[in-house]
Amino acid sequence: MSEQDLRERLYLYDTTLRDGQQTAGVQFSVAEKIAVARALDTLGVDYIEGGWPGANPTDSDFFAERPRTRATFTAFGMTKRAGRSAANDEVLAAVMNAGTEAVCLVGKAHPWQVTAALGLSLAENVENIRASVDHAAATREALFDAEHFFDGYRADPGYALECLRAALEAGARWIVLCDTNGGTLPGEIGRIVRAVIDAGLPGDRLGIHAHDDTGNAVACSLAAVEAGVRQVQGTLNGLGERCGNANLTTLIPTLALKEPFRSRFVTGVPAEALRGLTRISRRLDDILNRVPLRSAPYVGASAFTHKAGLHASAILKDPATYEHVAPELVGNSRLIPMSNQAGLSNLRARLAAMGIAVEPKDPRLAGILEEIKRREEHGYAYDGAQASFELLARRDLGLMPEFFEVERYRVTVERKRDARGRMGHLSEALVVVRIGGERKMSASEGTIADGSDGGPVNALATALAKDLGPYQHFIDDMKLVDFKVRITHGGTEAVTRVIIDSEDGQGRRWSTVGVSANIVDASFEALLDAINWKLARDGAKPVAAAA
Repeated sequence: MSEQDLRERLYLYDTTLRDGQQTAGVQFSVAEKIAVARALDTLGVDYIEGGWPGANPTDSDFFAERPRTRATFTAFGMTKRAGRSAANDEVLAAVMNAGTEAVCLVGKAHPWQVTAALGLSLAENVENIRASVDHAAATREALFDAEHFFDGYRADPGYALECLRAALEAGARWIVLCDTNGGTLPGEIGRIVRAVIDAGLPGDRLGIHAHDDTGNAVACSLAAVEAGVRQVQGTLNGLGERCGNANLTTLIPTLALKEPFRSRFVTGVPAEALRGLTRISRRLDDILNRVPLRSAPYVGASAFTHKAGLHASAILKDPATYEHVAPELVGNSRLIPMSNQAGLSNLRARLAAMGIAVEPKDPRLAGILEEIKRREEHGYAYDGAQASFELLARRDLGLMPEFFEVERYRVTVERKRDARGRMGHLSEALVVVRIGGERKMSASEGTIADGSDGGPVNALATALAKDLGPYQHFIDDMKLVDFKVRITHGGTEAVTRVIIDSEDGQGRRWSTVGVSANIVDASFEALLDAINWKLARDGAKPVAAAA
């Protein structure tokens, strides 16, 4: 019997499209929900909770158009209301009519919540749970979401367990223990889960749903698994109300790669899908127009970044000296940034990662290092702008071709009223470049009025990328995804540092830096580096001047 056959099955339940949509500032469209659902299905989660049919038009439309998935699609709703039968409750009917393979119904398991929030007697609440789950389980896989369970267990263990038993006896496949307010710590989660199992509720019918209000949602979920639950709920990138839900982009690799979970359990996420985790995490941020969290475990840009010279030197000998797992296992990559703390070991490691072989005693290495330190004294920051560092190193090593020359550029900003009488700014940019001796001029506008995008940097970026002749097809899939500005000195000697994050159709993301007393000059420098890095990495060839 194989190792996998000996391990227990853990089921992953994703609620990004329902609970994750309760994040402040997040509102998925139907098309975005479909894109996320497809990504989740490629990852290998077992359940995809799509939302609450009937609660809003978007969720109702999504269930009508939802894609076919390998994962079990689930509709979320609440138990029937008092005074109605389960068959005649139109809110419950909307959930059932969504036609999903599974239905998850939420009901309260905390006596104070029942009497204070619902205004019901404790017995009425139990009957509502029993009747609703029985109605759903007749035609669907039924899940019962025991809201406020851990708080309710602390207040009245007997009543909290009575709610669970009512759902289980009515036919629920899963009983989900919810730490709804997110205040229970991992040790207590484990203790209560064990008590629930000791009371006769089987662990292979229990799930955990944790919130991150104490920063412990992942730890609480792991504690529940160790105590006996066999379904784990969470969201991609930890989306969710208030501080978010348990983060599946942390939970999934921890369950797959770390002991004791790796040896004891198996999920539906194969190794190949796990290698796509970073891409899926960043795809979600792209859909939501959010900047990825650099410090996110496993998938963050800084998760495998080694800045200290001592660390980089050890990493060159064996990455395991400062990495708990290999970044490739989750689709991430190792990064040795350059900064004023860097040593030759960092530099050699970074050049090697770029595919540049340099002899250890090459005298140019010291020169590159000195130039980096000198430029950082003037405000540059290469630990957060690796693409600009790569260009600097390539130029010093004679490995960077000159694709085009900027002859001049101009940006003007005018404050004026538009055709509707709204006051705003009109920015115009003109860029003149030479490519192989040919002179090209491009112009563009960027406007800012009542929420429209644009502005001088937008106009400049658009003009610069508008017509690069033979290089145009290399940059057509390129876009700017973040723009950060920092003043590095104060007073009359203020210096502006701009860092720009770019992305292309291959899913690559890179950062470039520009520094100047003028924000437009700094932005233009970073924009130039972004385009040149893209051309160099994609193998563009310089255009020779006509004879």
